[in-house]
Amino acid sequence: MSSRITRAFAIAAAALAAATALSACGDDDKSTADASGEATALRLGYFPNITHAPALVGVKNGLFTQALGSTKLEAKTFSAGPAAIEALFSGAIDATYIGPNPAINGWAKSKGTALKIIAGSTSGGAALVVKQGINSAADLKGKKIATPQLGNTQDVALRHWLKGQGLNADQQGGGDVSILPQDNATAVQAFAQGSIDGAWVPEPNVAKMVTESKGKVLVDEKTLWPGGQFVTTHLIVSQKFLEQHPATVKKLLQGHIAAVNYLNTDKAAAEKATNDQLAALTGKPLKDPVLKSAFANLTFTVDPIAPSLYGSAKHAEEVGLLEPVDLKGIYNLSPLNELLTASGKPAVNDSAA
Repeated sequence: MSSRITRAFAIAAAALAAATALSACGDDDKSTADASGEATALRLGYFPNITHAPALVGVKNGLFTQALGSTKLEAKTFSAGPAAIEALFSGAIDATYIGPNPAINGWAKSKGTALKIIAGSTSGGAALVVKQGINSAADLKGKKIATPQLGNTQDVALRHWLKGQGLNADQQGGGDVSILPQDNATAVQAFAQGSIDGAWVPEPNVAKMVTESKGKVLVDEKTLWPGGQFVTTHLIVSQKFLEQHPATVKKLLQGHIAAVNYLNTDKAAAEKATNDQLAALTGKPLKDPVLKSAFANLTFTVDPIAPSLYGSAKHAEEVGLLEPVDLKGIYNLSPLNELLTASGKPAVNDSAA
């Protein structure tokens, strides 16, 4: 495992240890219960990214606030999974929307004590976009390809795909294909300027690179998973918060279900609400062609698509970015399934198959 990943894991582990010590010393907990046993506040993390659309519309339209009732919602945004995991470890947030690989890493480093996945959120919306003239894996030899971060979900996907094509890429940017860690905004700009040959990115960056910089999709990640379904974003909660405030977690899930339903039933309004919230957070709304293209490439679902999580972990192991990890127990879908069953909808499962 690379020194950078080792350092990141060490930081996360230290944060977890610090949080445990603070808790033992009676540190002020903003999520303390009221007389009913429910939390007085719920601190929810999410990213200003269209793949977190259920969170964006849930906050924008007050769906979480309505579901939580007397519990105050405190929403916090993050730009990367590791930062959100560290915040969860330290007790700065209680729950967060996040990608699969940061959740896997957090589970592994806390030895299964820090978090639970309680619902799916988003499927799809990731691809390898390249310059015109690159038509196959063989054409990538000697090329520079960006991913958001070493060891993140898209980075693992690219490295695993390249390995399957007989191409190697080391963690220092060498090998047949040079993989460069760049945040999404930097990668989009670098691609437009011609300083990289492509990038494996999530939406809306795929749409930006195609519509604004004449890129082409070489690999749509949907084609690599059974049924074209794979987890891009899901909802996790700290185990401590879940144990102390199960009723509040259930209310959070009610708001989450409402947000997913809204995205799937009132698409035009949902696109606008998502874009309005993105603009409020970043100051830059998505252009209409990018917005519509990105939405068309995403599926919003409360199903966590568990087989793809186990698959992602296996892929990370195979490319040397994760030590073997037992994911048994990473899910707690009981609160979600109680709500789904009560509303006459089919339950979801955490099976690896």
